[in-house]
Parts: sequence; C-alpha cells; structure tokens
Amino acid sequence: MTKKINVKAYCPVDYAFQRIGGKYKGRILWSLKDDVLRYGELKKTIEGITPKMLTQTLKELEADGLIFRKVYLEVPPRVEYSLSETGVELIPFINQMSAWAEKQMALIKI
Repeated sequence: MTKKINVKAYCPVDYAFQRIGGKYKGRILWSLKDDVLRYGELKKTIEGITPKMLTQTLKELEADGLIFRKVYLEVPPRVEYSLSETGVELIPFINQMSAWAEKQMALIKI
C-alpha cells in the first residue's frame, strides 16, 4: 500500500533531496544497507548524532517510507530498523554520490 506524502516539490531533484537530504538521512540509509540495526547500534554508527536528532530523523525516514521500524513486545523493549524496498532502491544512487565525493575529497586532499 502506497502512502500519500504531503510534500510540495518544484522538480524531481527537489523532491528527492527533501526525502534524503539533511545531515543524517543519507548516513542512516547507508548504515542500514547491509544490516538490520537497533537504535543503539545506529547511535554508535552515526557519529555526532544526538538521541533527539536520531529519533526525529528515523521518524521522518519511516514516514517517507524509506525504512521499516519493527517493535518487539518484550522486556526490555527491542526496536529494529531496516530499509524498505524504496530505501533499497536508493542505495545505488547513494553509492554513486559516495564515489563522486571520494574523488572530490581526494582532489582537495580532505
């Protein structure tokens, strides 16, 4: 079932960056490309992110249909995050951006 996302976009590029832009969204998606991760694992993986920002970003990615959140009814509670099919479709593009960035960083010696 496809959920209607209420977004005003001026062009496809604008739409794409509204969904995956920002400081942490791409990094979270990239971290989930190979694994299902729990909140604490994501917190350790995404350097510099605060708990509030991680929670907010995960909610946005879930609302956009890019990740799944699975809650296990156990004590203590366990929550796992994984890429949705739509999120998986983004990985080749994020990989291309990563390759481009590596090349640019090497040119300016970062």
